[in-house]
Amino acid sequence: MQYLVSTRLVTPPKISKQVSQPVPSIPELLIRLRALFEADLRNIEAGLYRQPSNLFEPPDKVIIDAFSYFQDLPKVDLRRQQRDHQEVWRKMPRGAIRDVLPRYYMQNFHFQTDGYLSDRSAELYDHQVDVLFFGGADAMRRQALVPIWHFLHARKAGETQLIDVGCGTGRFLEAVKHNHPALRVVGLDLSHHYVKAARRQLRYRRDVLFVQGNAESLPFHSDHADLVTCVFLLHELPRKIRNLAIQEFARVLRPGGQAIIVDARQFGDDPFYDGLLELFPEAYHEPYFEDYARANLITQFEQEGLVHRSTSPAFLAKVMVFERIRGT
Repeated sequence: MQYLVSTRLVTPPKISKQVSQPVPSIPELLIRLRALFEADLRNIEAGLYRQPSNLFEPPDKVIIDAFSYFQDLPKVDLRRQQRDHQEVWRKMPRGAIRDVLPRYYMQNFHFQTDGYLSDRSAELYDHQVDVLFFGGADAMRRQALVPIWHFLHARKAGETQLIDVGCGTGRFLEAVKHNHPALRVVGLDLSHHYVKAARRQLRYRRDVLFVQGNAESLPFHSDHADLVTCVFLLHELPRKIRNLAIQEFARVLRPGGQAIIVDARQFGDDPFYDGLLELFPEAYHEPYFEDYARANLITQFEQEGLVHRSTSPAFLAKVMVFERIRGT
């Protein structure tokens, strides 16, 4: 409902090029969303993961999150109409942060306030994403719990190390620890503010470490992890950086370890979504999305010794599993 209200409060985005494929309607997308929720329920009933702990949030939190979202929406809309996605860069004072963070990162992805570089952004982000995905963001993330369950089925969670690259506010890691409390996890994100929010999110969980760092130069020694997860990050990286990140996933994984990727669909995965994939990067400022959407990810991963094991659809996303073959 908040998505529908939002569409009536903002000006339709200016699109600079013609979309060549039909864009699915909201009713058509809601049918696909229902299929995601049905799959989510089947996974819970099959014991692949538990019912989420945050399925029913307190009414006061729901109201506060909605109020904050709509309070910020006019600012997001103004940036979108003015095509202003460099506000973060212009306003960032020269000094430690501006000199350390990579230039590609210092912009207003999704035209969101402060980009990823404020506590306020970290407070708003999860709700903004959930509205964008019609309430399906967590259910899409949870599909990565399925390959994690299969990976851990014959292993001891307490002896298994997982690194979540681009952990954001820790939303996915909270689901991981809810299901596998003994699993040793590290969350890494480039934003100090999002790392701080993630620490707060998982403050009651044990065997959790958070590190500020970037995906293209992971601060871990080789053969360090059994699992690397990466949720909705690759499409926000320039091609060169994305390739470096994939190299790093392969480097830090032990032989037999797996990289589990949750990210947007790509062109050709399902023609139903192709028009939306054309529209999305301009409407929401995703400067590297089109290159991602046309990339051959399987080839890129396999060139680094990560063999493709499976791809599973998850509404607007997909879950890809790669395994580091032994001896590489």
